[in-house]
Amino acid sequence: MMSKTNTAKTLPLAPVLDLNAASELHEKLMGLRGSDIVIDASKVERVGALCVQVLMAGAKSWQADNLSFVISQASDAFSKTTQLIGVNVDHLMAKEN
Repeated sequence: MMSKTNTAKTLPLAPVLDLNAASELHEKLMGLRGSDIVIDASKVERVGALCVQVLMAGAKSWQADNLSFVISQASDAFSKTTQLIGVNVDHLMAKEN
């Protein structure tokens, strides 16, 4: 039995998350399945609805696996876009101290 450690894997998001980036983002997420994960959204300049959907689906999968799925350092563009398309990611945001 593996002991659960606090070694979350970090996935830095690309600056442009458009339609073309969605499948790559999905593959990267699936490659990290089974680990706690921190999504680094600090460099995001543009994010499309499909990539936001991929992230939300990922969050649900991680929740089902009882693993941590946290978005950290969300850029203004990331935050504004999720608000604009009506997706609430507040519950996924890292609690900054």
